[in-house]
Amino acid sequence: MIAALNHLTELVEDREVDIAAAARKLGTTEYHLRRMFSSLAGMSLSEYVRRRRMTVAAADVVRGEDDLLTIAVRHGYGSSEAFGRAFKAVHGVSPGDVRRDGGPLRAQPQLRFRLTVEGGRPMDTRIADRPAFRLTGHAVRVPLLHAGINPHIQRHVAALPAEEHARLKALGNTDPAGLLAVTDEVRPDAAEGTELTYLHGVAVTQTTIIPPGLDTIEVPAGQWAVFRSSGAYPESLQSTWAATATDWFPSNPWRLRPGPSMVAFVERAADFSTAVTELWLPIER
Repeated sequence: MIAALNHLTELVEDREVDIAAAARKLGTTEYHLRRMFSSLAGMSLSEYVRRRRMTVAAADVVRGEDDLLTIAVRHGYGSSEAFGRAFKAVHGVSPGDVRRDGGPLRAQPQLRFRLTVEGGRPMDTRIADRPAFRLTGHAVRVPLLHAGINPHIQRHVAALPAEEHARLKALGNTDPAGLLAVTDEVRPDAAEGTELTYLHGVAVTQTTIIPPGLDTIEVPAGQWAVFRSSGAYPESLQSTWAATATDWFPSNPWRLRPGPSMVAFVERAADFSTAVTELWLPIER
C-alpha cells in the first residue's frame, strides 16, 4: 500500500491523472486508495491534487513569460477567472497580485509515504464473516471531526430519552451486539468538516420487524475487520482507527470496501471517560 501511494503521488505530477485507472493498475480500488491517502496524508486526494497544481502554476505566474489565460489553460482551467479562484483558494492571493509582488505563496511539496517500524502495540484484531443484516436507530447528518468528542453527535445522542436507549438495546438481535455508533455515507477522501450520516442504533437480522419512526441502513453480506481497544474515550478509539491506516492495512492482504463503520461498546465507565470498544470496518481481500 505504501508503494502504491508513492506511485500515486508520482502520477499526480502529470496533469491528467486518472485515479480510477491508477487504482486498477495498482491492484486495488479507487475507494480504498482515496481512504488510505486521506487517512495518512491528513488531506483528501482531491485537495492534494489541487494544491500541487497550484504550486506548479505559481512558478509559471512568477516567471511571467506567458499571460494568465495561457497558464490557466495549461493547468486544466477553461478561463482565467476559474484559474484565479482556484489559485486564490490555495495561496490566499490572486495570480495578478503574485505576478506584481512575487508572493506570498503557499507551496505544497510532493508527498512521500514511508512505513516507520516502531515498538508499537499489537492490534487486537479478528476477521468476522457476516451475512446481510440491518442497522436501525436514529440517524442525523453531522460534520466529520478527526479528533476529540464530536459535539454534534453528543447532542444527538443526549437528546434521546433514556427509555429510547433501552428500547433500541432490546431490539438488537445480531452481531455486533449492543448499542452502536455508526458512520455511513463517508466520501472516500472526505476532508474534516465534510458531512456524514451518524446513526445511534443496533444491528438486527433482515427478518426483524422495524418499529415505526426508526431509520434503517441495509448492510450486505461481507467480511469485517474488528479492532478492539480500551482506555480513555474517545482517544483510545481514535488512535486505533488511525492505526488501521498506518499499521494494519499496509501489512495485511485486505482493503476497505464501501459500507458503514460501526463502533460497539463492550464496556464503559459511568461517565464515559473510559471504554472498551470494537471498531468494525468493512473489508475485502
